[in-house]
Amino acid sequence: MKYMGSKSRFAKDLLPILLKDRENDQYYVEPFAGGMNMMDKVSGNRIANDAHQELMAMWCALIYDNWNPPSFVSEALYLDMRDNPEAFKSYERGYVGFNSYAGKWFAGYRRDKEGKRDYWREHYNNIKRQIPFLKGVELRNQSYLELDIPENSIIYCDPPYEATTSYRSGFDHVKFWEWCREKSKEGHQVFISEYRAPGDFYCVWERDAKSTFSYNGTSGGTKESKERLFVYQP
Repeated sequence: MKYMGSKSRFAKDLLPILLKDRENDQYYVEPFAGGMNMMDKVSGNRIANDAHQELMAMWCALIYDNWNPPSFVSEALYLDMRDNPEAFKSYERGYVGFNSYAGKWFAGYRRDKEGKRDYWREHYNNIKRQIPFLKGVELRNQSYLELDIPENSIIYCDPPYEATTSYRSGFDHVKFWEWCREKSKEGHQVFISEYRAPGDFYCVWERDAKSTFSYNGTSGGTKESKERLFVYQP
């Protein structure tokens, strides 16, 4: 699924690091699961959580209830779902709202490029391909702070990046890093994707990346950056 900040293109690099020392029956947990573009490449015990209610309602409908979403949504319906949320099911809005520019929630209708791109068909096909690989995932819809995580889990965090476009408003980065410290001290293996981290976190992987959003969240052009993976190391 196309989703803002997706790690799909980095999965082949990140997953061998995350899962290197995974034990039998050990849980793999994502507190910010988003578009499930890492989760769908992991097997075994898994927990996928995200605080976005409509997004997780969509995954519930697709994975648990075998809902078959539409392969096309008109611009008029897109705008109606954006402006009149009470008139639609949460899972319908989750499916429609994220098929927007750069995978950001209701950020603008993506018009097809005649003869070149059919964005709705791509959205439909991408999600349908993911579903078989997400069967058995335990879904949660709550704040990461409230998430009940099994002992000795592998926790992969892909939070809203600091100082970039805000797709989750009011995210407290100081509180987040403290939570990562606490979970590490509890015995979990905690990995965090970010551009930068506090001094007591160590970078175990990095790679050049480009984004279609500028550093303050506006569109236009590309932004050079370095994707990094951190672990707590006091």
